[in-house]
Amino acid sequence: MPPRLAVRDIAFFERPVQFARPFRYGSVTIEAAPQAFVLVEIDVEGKGRAVGASAEMLAPKWFDKRPGLSPSETIEQLRCSLLIARELYLSQKNFDTAFGLHAACLARQVKHCAKENIPPLAAAFGQAEIDKAVLDALLRATSLNFFDGMAQNVAGIDARLSRDLDDGDIAQFLAGRRRPERVAVRHTVGLDDGIEGEGGVADPRNHFGARHFKLKLAGDPAHDADRLVRIGRELSRLPGDYKVTLDANEQYADIRALASLVECLDRDGALKPIASKLLYIEQPMPRDITRKSRLGALAKYDFIVDEADDSYDAFPAARALGYRGISSKSCKGLYKSVVNATRAAKWSVEGARYFITGEDLTCQAGLSVQQDLALGALLGIAHAERNGHHYVDGFGDTPAAEAERFLAGHPDLYEQRDGTVRLAIHDGDLLTASLTAAGFASAVHPDWSTIAPLARPKTILREQTA
Repeated sequence: MPPRLAVRDIAFFERPVQFARPFRYGSVTIEAAPQAFVLVEIDVEGKGRAVGASAEMLAPKWFDKRPGLSPSETIEQLRCSLLIARELYLSQKNFDTAFGLHAACLARQVKHCAKENIPPLAAAFGQAEIDKAVLDALLRATSLNFFDGMAQNVAGIDARLSRDLDDGDIAQFLAGRRRPERVAVRHTVGLDDGIEGEGGVADPRNHFGARHFKLKLAGDPAHDADRLVRIGRELSRLPGDYKVTLDANEQYADIRALASLVECLDRDGALKPIASKLLYIEQPMPRDITRKSRLGALAKYDFIVDEADDSYDAFPAARALGYRGISSKSCKGLYKSVVNATRAAKWSVEGARYFITGEDLTCQAGLSVQQDLALGALLGIAHAERNGHHYVDGFGDTPAAEAERFLAGHPDLYEQRDGTVRLAIHDGDLLTASLTAAGFASAVHPDWSTIAPLARPKTILREQTA
């Protein structure tokens, strides 16, 4: 039986992160954003108290892209989501499994966030971050590393939130997981990033030997096609083979606009260096349009959903529309990623190939990138978008002493370069051996004395536990 626990305390912190270069995706350009940190204390039946932690960027205008909201207002939503989830988790007084706790709070989290005009995707953020920290504490209490603990289903994940599966499907999937030694980096090319020359897509000092590239799209078929021709010309100069994915971040207005892009990929010979290497196209249309638009003939290319993944029902619904894949992001919920990976494996046995991908919402060095990397590695994701090291200078505003502690705890994952502790990319890959410390993929916790408490949202929160 999985161990049962109760959450005794949850504290939130945040630290500013200044970007080394602007990151433009979708409708927003990020030059700085806060990173949130979660510290929990749990009581595990028969084992006593343990603490755990997690971290994630408070990324503006991704969880909620409504044009009437400013970037700062969408960051406020995420702070509210965390605080609402805190009250719900602390209100659960009875012992339960880690997943049981998540499941017990899910519907109320969505309901209470809706009262604050926070959509389901942003509502999931608060739970996702607390769940990661709770799992970290549970693994430490049981002296298990993430990979062994998940293979044993220490969190007690079952099918209560995914009625298309049964408990045995999930248990069987987890029991078969094995940690890969390496995960390939997929290098992000943002809309403002250089293409040609020094610092461009083919510059090895920029991509660190990556063989996979994620190319952002702006939503204008002609403009995007022209830009992809330029990128393809540069990628063709690489010494080895490469693969690409395309990500529009909901910028294609409808299925007709998307069809125009696909026609360019089909017919424009200058796009062959992209089209012939294309693995999939990610979230091309707005989430509301996505949910009512069948891909039809366009599904000859593999498409995945990302921003439209706001519930446990999202993947089956997307499958019915012609989508083959869905993204894993720890900021959307690690348990949902496990469920969706189980679905992809089960559906693939039944016929057509379905898959789960690793996408990165600017995971920063330290807890954030380590936990997201470990989750993807567990699910068998061979290459994952990693952009935190590209847009932020090493550990950014993290104190040097803390960064050096992470380097000491994870010497295969970080290196000292140019006087700064940075992510260590080995011939385009990240190594996973040091992620096997007891806990959720980290031998080290942040220095809490150097991090400010989470800023109180300007929104007046109602009582959430009613």
